[in-house]
Amino acid sequence: MYTEHRRRLMARLAREGAAAVIPTARHKLRNHDCEYRFRPDSDFWYLTGFAEPQATLVLLPERGGDGSGESLLFLRDRDPAQETWTGRRLGVEAAPELLGVDGARPIESLMKDLPELLQGYERLVYRTGVDEARDRDLLEVINTLRGKARGGVRPPVELVDHVATIHELRLHKSEAELALMRRAAEVTTEAHLAAMAAATPGGNECEVDAIVEYTFRRRGSTGPAYTNIVAGGANATILHYVQNDAELVDGELLLLDAGAEWDYYASDVTRTFPVNGRFSEAQRALYEVVLRAQRAAVDHVRPGVRFVSIHEVALAELVDGLLELGLLSGSREEAIEKETYKPFFMHRTGHWLGLDVHDCGYYSVDGGSRILEPGMTLTVEPGLYVDPGNGDVEQRWHGIGVRIEDDVLVTEEGRQVLTEAIPKSLEDVQAACTGASLAGVG
Repeated sequence: MYTEHRRRLMARLAREGAAAVIPTARHKLRNHDCEYRFRPDSDFWYLTGFAEPQATLVLLPERGGDGSGESLLFLRDRDPAQETWTGRRLGVEAAPELLGVDGARPIESLMKDLPELLQGYERLVYRTGVDEARDRDLLEVINTLRGKARGGVRPPVELVDHVATIHELRLHKSEAELALMRRAAEVTTEAHLAAMAAATPGGNECEVDAIVEYTFRRRGSTGPAYTNIVAGGANATILHYVQNDAELVDGELLLLDAGAEWDYYASDVTRTFPVNGRFSEAQRALYEVVLRAQRAAVDHVRPGVRFVSIHEVALAELVDGLLELGLLSGSREEAIEKETYKPFFMHRTGHWLGLDVHDCGYYSVDGGSRILEPGMTLTVEPGLYVDPGNGDVEQRWHGIGVRIEDDVLVTEEGRQVLTEAIPKSLEDVQAACTGASLAGVG
């Protein structure tokens, strides 16, 4: 899979007369001398499948656009003393065979070797602004090449961002990538079912959070695709609530937004369910509006439709529901034009999904909304949120937040919902909430 990704990018680079320098992420400090768990840069992983820090991929295409050229991986070499402290390394000697790259060199030689490697390329694909120190080093490399111009060396004259090259390739998923995303969806399904069964009045958001992450890790996931949102009651009206430490209250809802990664490919799912297993009348009414909007938007996904139209379909259903319930007045057209729905629905209905939970790729092309094509993956996630301080609506609606989100693949025939197995009808959600609790499972 990674060899094919490099081949496709190499062909594009050759057509543009460009080389590419793709570094992985650096370790990030959590506090003092403790680091966060390392996660490779998504572009780097897409092209290498290599999860060690301190590595950079250099792609040097031949002219002609057929995908040929040289791929060089700069990485840490073996060091038994260091490996005793920080873990085993692949090493320079083993990298070409195991990763399929053409050659490997020690990471310490990267900036020394780049002036020679980049000669003759008019453009350089490299993302600036991520690492200031690395940016300075690369600019020094380019200055070195400029200093050799009198000797006939042609330095790169343009730095090209990843978006137009790697990110556009990542937008369309291969069957191998989709297999990983389906596995992520399977693990996420199990975690959501466990959460529905475990949540009870008097419990705590942190317990549900722990069960979800436990399920991710237990099933072999590379971890959460993002920080879990476990929002009980009015906390669900805070879109990115991540404190996850409040008591679960009888009669309130719990909004769970959590997705697993599998080999760093993400799932992103939201379900909203009653803590005591039964929806109240007001909760049921808002939930049914969101569910209707979500199903209509999912059904609208197919090749040839505009990305923005998914949001438009969901928005129309949400506004109709708010009008029916008396939370809005006037007509649908007036509510949409004047955005009177915004206090209840303030976000878009979806985003691209892949190696990043908010994955890369343009949403607009040639001045208009992007047209969906087979192989694209996206989320569909309408919601309604009634702020507990909203004095314009009856008290019974206060503090109710509902979001329903699925992961959807655009297929040749229409769509496939990768997370379809997670309950979302009122009856199925209530049934899942009465399942045996997994709390305390070792």
